[in-house]
Amino acid sequence: MELSLESDAEALWQDALDLLAAQQRLPESVLAMLRNCTPVSMEGGTLRLTTPMRLVLKTVSKNAATVEECLTQAAFEPMRLDISFAPAQSAPPAPAASSSMSREEAAAWLAETEPAAAPRTPRSIAEDTWDERRSEEARAEEARRRRERNPLVEDISEATSKLTFGRFVRGDENDIAYQAALQVANGMNSTYNPLFIYGKSGLGKTHLLRAIQNYVARNDPSRLCVYRDASSFITDYTEAMRHSERSAASVLRQNYADIDVLIIDDIQKMAGKAGTVGFFFDTFNELIGNGKQIVLAADRTPAQLGMGKDGFDERVTSRLGSGFTTPIQVPSYELKLRLIETFCERMREDAERENVPALSGTVPEGAMSYMAELAGTNIRVIEGFCQRCLFAATAAEGRGGEIAHEEIEAIAKECWPSSMRTVSIEDVQRAVEKYYDIDHTSLVGNKRHKGLMEARHVAIWLSRELCDRTLADIGAHFGGRSHATIMHSIGVVDEAKRSDKAFYDRLMTIRESITGNL
Repeated sequence: MELSLESDAEALWQDALDLLAAQQRLPESVLAMLRNCTPVSMEGGTLRLTTPMRLVLKTVSKNAATVEECLTQAAFEPMRLDISFAPAQSAPPAPAASSSMSREEAAAWLAETEPAAAPRTPRSIAEDTWDERRSEEARAEEARRRRERNPLVEDISEATSKLTFGRFVRGDENDIAYQAALQVANGMNSTYNPLFIYGKSGLGKTHLLRAIQNYVARNDPSRLCVYRDASSFITDYTEAMRHSERSAASVLRQNYADIDVLIIDDIQKMAGKAGTVGFFFDTFNELIGNGKQIVLAADRTPAQLGMGKDGFDERVTSRLGSGFTTPIQVPSYELKLRLIETFCERMREDAERENVPALSGTVPEGAMSYMAELAGTNIRVIEGFCQRCLFAATAAEGRGGEIAHEEIEAIAKECWPSSMRTVSIEDVQRAVEKYYDIDHTSLVGNKRHKGLMEARHVAIWLSRELCDRTLADIGAHFGGRSHATIMHSIGVVDEAKRSDKAFYDRLMTIRESITGNL
């Protein structure tokens, strides 16, 4: 007798299904669809499945990343999933077996040996998928009702709809934040909760937050996703508290609780507003406790949000940092060049499509390289800079020439006028005092606790870096410190910025705030 052995593809697929069921990462309806798939081969790190149902193909493809994670766990090596549509084939009729019974005798024998039962009608593919389609329709209808009754859910404007993952320009400075945001959007990583993205203004935080909102709206509309900036969140709370009917506050809490993905931008604006922070803290805990996703953005880290007299309470900052915290850093020359190339190309394509001849020209490669050298770090300003340079390049083409470096310099000076001014030691001191929330006397005095020492070292290093002054002049502005003391502070910062990435980010944030590239 020949034994029918289970193939490697079948064994791996069954192990993956067991893992998916145990981890409860997918709805039961999706698991049922997965069980309907047939493993046909496994080679080169790829498991190939087929399905006779188009709805199953679409749903499994949407959840492929989650399935691939479990395949990788089951195979103990990286695995990919490849699923294709294979129309069901009608089974050929079985060959008639020879029999000595007449038709009447066979009918009588069947009547005696088979118990009475309701006739079974073969189910068609359409009938097999009917329950799933009905379930999908029910979920869609429930999501529609939830959106209609929750005033926090707003329509996505045309401008906001363009802020997608596909239009985000990536580089080393922002790639971790990009990957984290994408995994949150497609539900691949539930451990990134909350996802906290920080960085100075104009680096792309809002683009990533809106990309999450757009992704969820287009790919998983059953999840209610709400974007609010901190100002809107504050307004929601204060208006509810002022309302004559105290039930308004309760309704607001219910509305925020009935959200699957809550996104709040510029959360640092809540500092000093104890009532709003308290409401946010309660909302945060309720959503996290119910397995909902929270995404936050700020101009500083959770720990830094707790600094100063108006800083967040430690219980709040600890919760903010309890998920995945990632920075977006200021763009390097390479990322600036990539941004400029992308912006100029998109603007030219838009101009051709919308028939705007004034922006239909081309900025030469050399000109874009020079633009990157002069550009500041605010990406929104860089985009405006590109538009003006493209306009000038189009005009130059009309004259039979190319945009000149002098024209680029003139536009850059208008876009970043403060970058051309001279920085004073007093400018540096004010920026450091504001960042560390200390007064001038403490900065230049003799107190030596850790927070003050870092601020003082940073201020001295930045004074040497940005100001055209001697070390003796710098020492005089810091309580008459000696040349050796100033050199010591500079050495401390030089060493720390090489070995401590978080310190380097703080240093660059303060530097950029001084040079005015905002």
